[in-house]
Amino acid sequence: MEQHRIEPGTKVDLSKLDPNDTSGFKGDKADAQAEIAKLVHKLEGLQEILYAEHKHKILIVLQAMDTAGKDGTVRHVFSGVNPSGVYVASFKQPTPEELAHDYLWRIHKMVPGEGEMVIFNRSHYEDVLIVRVHGLVPAKVWKQRYDQINAFEKYLNQNGITILKFYLHIDKDEQKERLQARLDDPSKHWKFQLGDLAERKLWPDYMEAYQDVLNLTSTDWAPWYVVPANHKWYRDLVISNALVQTLEDLKMEYPQDSEDLAGVIVK
Repeated sequence: MEQHRIEPGTKVDLSKLDPNDTSGFKGDKADAQAEIAKLVHKLEGLQEILYAEHKHKILIVLQAMDTAGKDGTVRHVFSGVNPSGVYVASFKQPTPEELAHDYLWRIHKMVPGEGEMVIFNRSHYEDVLIVRVHGLVPAKVWKQRYDQINAFEKYLNQNGITILKFYLHIDKDEQKERLQARLDDPSKHWKFQLGDLAERKLWPDYMEAYQDVLNLTSTDWAPWYVVPANHKWYRDLVISNALVQTLEDLKMEYPQDSEDLAGVIVK
């Protein structure tokens, strides 16, 4: 887990980080899948304690290029959790109401409450990614947002929210294969849009934008993890391991009985 964490002040060059890297695990795919199953089971139990204790708050941010596996991560890593207390927030193109407010307004109202785990499938980082790449606001506006986001996340952390941010790192060739697979399978055509090809042409611009995000917003209170994601099994292994370790470090406990239950019999 730690080898993929971006330490504050680190200069990230995504071209030098291998999306095929699996060096953090010394086994094969079958071994990894067995380990993932164990971690998912642990995560299920830890999330139950999180919800029962009603004390901690967990925010997970998933960012990536199209096809990198944000939905797949949610589907596989969180397959065993109780839907009570776990929510997925997906941030699409802002609505007119959202555009009438500051860009963090729609984000803030979706953060977790006590005992909750919230997964952001895309996030406030779209406002320094797609907004930047497509020139939707002037550069002087989006350049200010790195400091604003750091301050916002620090505020959340100071109010009891544990933040984990994962960038799912694939390369352009892998994206091509995954987009082609969607075209080749009629049951997956709903996942494909012609706009995906237009976005693909902007790959270098997105890589530059992501590098700035990683360089400027990985903090002690909200670290980024660059997860090699060409191999889906390794992606799931890294993220599930990071979540389990983070939750275990919270030293959570089931709440004490509020009433004396000794001798109580259900008839």
